[in-house]
Amino acid sequence: MPAQLFHLKTTRFIPVIAWFVISLVLLCLPGSTIPKYPWLAQIYADKWIHIGLFGMLCLLAGLPFRASGFENPVRKKWFVRITLLGILYGILMEFVQKYWIPNRSFELLDIVADSTGCLLAYLYNSRNFMRKG
Repeated sequence: MPAQLFHLKTTRFIPVIAWFVISLVLLCLPGSTIPKYPWLAQIYADKWIHIGLFGMLCLLAGLPFRASGFENPVRKKWFVRITLLGILYGILMEFVQKYWIPNRSFELLDIVADSTGCLLAYLYNSRNFMRKG
């Protein structure tokens, strides 16, 4: 199955790689560099940002499959893999923040937000990037 990836154009992975690097940098920022505004906490901005970061990551990871010649069952398997990898990345980053990033902590609700973003992207990819007919 992974050998099928060689049939995809490598340039189609540039957006997801760039977004991964951006998300990695943002998730590794020390807590002291993140602005603190009370009104942002009231609207749970942190959780919405996590949903957006991880949703976009999984959405962009699904883009190369839109123009691929893969049949729908193969695409579906890749979308599931992308989603699971996105969720795993979110869980791992919480541990990185807890143990290695100053003034950052492990938050279970961040994992829930990350997973929500990944699952929303899965739904979008499954509905919009499957072959019709």
